[in-house]
Amino acid sequence: MGATVAIPIWLLVLILAFAAVTFASHFLFPSVRWFLRRRMERVVAELNKRLDRPIQPFKLARRTDMIQRIIYDSAVVEAVAEHAAATGVREDVAFESAQRYAREIVPSFSATTYFGFATRAARVLSTWLYDMRIAPEGRERLSSLDPEATLVFVMNHRSNMDYVLITYLAAQQSALSYAVGEWARIWPIQGIIRGTGAYFIRRGQSNLLYRRVLSRYVQLATGAGVTQAVFPEGGLSLDGRVADPRLGILSYIVSGFDAEDRDVVFVPIALNYDRVIEDRVLVAADRAGHRRFRASKREATRFTLRYVWRRLRGQTGRFGEAAVAVAAPVSLREIAARAPDDLTQAVGDTLIARIRAAVPVPLMPVLAGALLDGVEEADLGAEVADRARRLAAAGAELTFTPEDVAERIGPMLTQLRRRKLIAAEGLALMPEAEDLLRYYANSVPGSTPDMPVAAASTTSIIAAT
Repeated sequence: MGATVAIPIWLLVLILAFAAVTFASHFLFPSVRWFLRRRMERVVAELNKRLDRPIQPFKLARRTDMIQRIIYDSAVVEAVAEHAAATGVREDVAFESAQRYAREIVPSFSATTYFGFATRAARVLSTWLYDMRIAPEGRERLSSLDPEATLVFVMNHRSNMDYVLITYLAAQQSALSYAVGEWARIWPIQGIIRGTGAYFIRRGQSNLLYRRVLSRYVQLATGAGVTQAVFPEGGLSLDGRVADPRLGILSYIVSGFDAEDRDVVFVPIALNYDRVIEDRVLVAADRAGHRRFRASKREATRFTLRYVWRRLRGQTGRFGEAAVAVAAPVSLREIAARAPDDLTQAVGDTLIARIRAAVPVPLMPVLAGALLDGVEEADLGAEVADRARRLAAAGAELTFTPEDVAERIGPMLTQLRRRKLIAAEGLALMPEAEDLLRYYANSVPGSTPDMPVAAASTTSIIAAT
């Protein structure tokens, strides 16, 4: 028993490594996980004291547990069998596909990432890039909603900044969960976005098994009361208009709704900007007739660095105003009680109508309409102010007053000249200006003669924050 055994050094190192791994997996890792779990529970408990809607346990569930819950859901198991029969693959192979889809979709929410980083970054970025205009009545409306209902923020999609603005807007409500396209599945953005509670989706995916897995995740989250954000247009607006609804995510929410369970309250949010950062990319895609955006990471990085450098040197300022208006909420229980023939379509049409009616009006869309109509420079201020009065009389919600136009129009024209959209002298439009100006004018019904004003909004706007 006391004999000495000689072994090579490499074997000793290997034995010690296996011993260390075994010790860590059986003793150290469980203790660390328990410590981190307890710390997270304390953080969440403190956050819930100041949030209008506490963070739901569903969001705090371990990601591995949620994946298992989805793939063993009866609807997903049935879809696995259907997929195997339709494609001729074995059911275990189809099940592995469902498991892969679930791992791709399910987020890994971190309260520290969301409230310690995301909401603060959203506030800093929003206010650094834009003069924010948020209706105080909108905040009051959000605070007065049924605390037991599941909130779903439904927004028009003007810019990728929309994600930032809605995170900033809802920071006092709860942690949002929203769908993110495949563009964000790159390192290191993917981990950060997943940590904020967002879930990744494949847009335009026709695979029935994938759609069943996605729908069950959305339905389980909705039934558990998770606050969500949805862009019913299905993508960024390429021409500036609010498009008709695409009913994918909305159909999942509606089809999983049980009137005997908690209500689902849709909150229509209308967004508009003086300057959409990616406007040239969107207009180019619209001109080409497809959604393959031509902007590269190198171009985006160069634009960002150039803007930050000029901003720090005082050579430029914010991109103008970003305006947010909250329209009257829509109760899914109330719409379902009226028993429309197509409940999903009725919900989508109602929400889009309210968003269109509530779109706020910053100065740029009105100015763009006047420039497109060839108004002379000497008459421009008076014409824009007159158009603003007509829009206000028709029920549109302005972020400025007609009296502000004379003071604000000069810096805005300077910005257009810097972007080479109008001539250095006079108001002659440069070659690509018409499409860009039309993009902004399209965002406001009534800004050009061929666009009638939408029905009056159900909310009033907008005090500077």
